[in-house]
Amino acid sequence: MEKFRVAISNDFMTPSGGLAFPSVDLSPLDNDPRIDWSFVPVADGRVPASSVEGFDALILLAAKFDASSFPGDGRLAVIARFGVGFDNVDVAACDSNGVALAITPSAVRRPVAVAIMTFVLALSGNLLIKDRLTRGGPAGWAKRADFMGRGIVGSTLGSLGVGNIGAELFRLARPFGMEFIAHDPFVDDDAASELGVELVGLDDLFRRSDFLSVNCPLTEQTEGIVDAEKLSLMKPTSYLINTARGPIVDQEALTECLADGRIAGAGLDVFRDEPSNSGDPLFSFDNVIVTPHSLCWTDQCFAEIGAADVRAASNVMEGRIPDGIVNSSILDNSAWTSKLNAFRKKFVQN
Repeated sequence: MEKFRVAISNDFMTPSGGLAFPSVDLSPLDNDPRIDWSFVPVADGRVPASSVEGFDALILLAAKFDASSFPGDGRLAVIARFGVGFDNVDVAACDSNGVALAITPSAVRRPVAVAIMTFVLALSGNLLIKDRLTRGGPAGWAKRADFMGRGIVGSTLGSLGVGNIGAELFRLARPFGMEFIAHDPFVDDDAASELGVELVGLDDLFRRSDFLSVNCPLTEQTEGIVDAEKLSLMKPTSYLINTARGPIVDQEALTECLADGRIAGAGLDVFRDEPSNSGDPLFSFDNVIVTPHSLCWTDQCFAEIGAADVRAASNVMEGRIPDGIVNSSILDNSAWTSKLNAFRKKFVQN
């Protein structure tokens, strides 16, 4: 019997050939006799078309999948992206090639919200500064009163975006007694009200937030939206937190803002260039906490993401619509629905 073929980009592998993230369970692929899967090469950070020729599904990590990555056989039906960011995939080309792009919102919702709150608590408590003071012995301990933490009860938590992660952030932060505001042109007042969130204009979001978290996807509209003008609206006691995508924030403008002491600090898990340069001036500030685009990474998080990607591939194999489809117009695409119908007949009805 012809099998449903699943490709996995080989940036999931260690140099020695092992699985880079052991908590990702691929056994459901092994245990399903209808499925044949293998790791496929990535070249220069990109998936070449030759790697996915003859495959029905691709589980993709960080490599780029652009318009030239689509094989000419037209067999590929779904790209299951590991995580929720999809700026490494050409979505328009997915549409024109009859390919669904699926992400894993349910798997990252809580871990990223926890990461944001980690920044809130670490920044408000001067955690890293106090760590250094403690390691400095008596001389450091003598300075602890100079770095009093800041209570967050009654402070304003703002979110640029109230999607999957932004909404979870507000649910998670509720016990801390904070006020909630957000800007999101795609969310209505009723949905915001259920979360206890006041929807405000973009400028007001920057003016009023004590902790401003970036929770929107990187698009043409959002690239550089946190610029010098918006940063100038923030209070000198406020903090910026970005766990979304680096280019949403104008990094030079943020660096200048911090150098001039115009905001209290920042928590950054993402950067314009990744991996970032060790000499980046952002790293010279004591009031900036930085992590290498991995603050939400836990064994539980990656296990859930991997399981969601495997489910997406299995759903397509059985002619079902997977969760987390980005390009929703694909649902009316005849090329894609034909693939689903063919899979259903081949792998379910026989």
